[in-house]
Amino acid sequence: MSTVRPVRIAPSILSADFARLGEQVLEAEAAGADYLHVDVMDGRFVPNLTIGPLVVRALAPLTRLPIHVHLMVEHPEGQIEAFAAAGARLITVHVETCPHLHRTLEQIRGAGALPSVTLNPATPLATLEEVLDQVALVLVMTVDPGWGGQEMIPGTLDKVRRLRQMLDQRGLHECLIEVDGGVNLGTLQAVLAAGADVLVMGSAIFASEWGVAGAMARLRAAIEDAKRSLP
Repeated sequence: MSTVRPVRIAPSILSADFARLGEQVLEAEAAGADYLHVDVMDGRFVPNLTIGPLVVRALAPLTRLPIHVHLMVEHPEGQIEAFAAAGARLITVHVETCPHLHRTLEQIRGAGALPSVTLNPATPLATLEEVLDQVALVLVMTVDPGWGGQEMIPGTLDKVRRLRQMLDQRGLHECLIEVDGGVNLGTLQAVLAAGADVLVMGSAIFASEWGVAGAMARLRAAIEDAKRSLP
């Protein structure tokens, strides 16, 4: 990874205080967040159940941050239009839930959002090789999806490194790599060294003892330190 590549922070509202959700989103935006990450879970593809388009519709006029919806659901094609209409700028689907992945990515684009794809820790990169030139972002899950606050699975960063090499070899320099799961002050340097562009963080921001603004400031400082140590 080149040190000139910008690093973006995407706070995940999965770890936010939903009684103060709008307030916390505005705190994250004021503190310099780049995206707002929204984890949508159906209780079937993953064991948790979270939110629907109504929450995205409520947040969209409140913030200038691009809203990134991560669909951890079975049959995502049935929800794409609703989330795009609600204000999602970027929509991610799992390769594991899309037997016709090319069609699903085209559906996202047709709904007016940027298409993105993700894969679980045990799913090989080969499953998305054929669509890399069709997506704006690849999300690498570094924990099994379903719950916030998990520790990063050892070995998942090797997948990030191999994806970085794959994108560079194909000249797909505009395609971003996002990492989600266990990203915090302790793992941040290794994540950046592997080649990540976008860092999804929930508990490291919204559950921080320093508050949202304090956590964001520490994370930004740690990112700059980490970038200076990269080759």
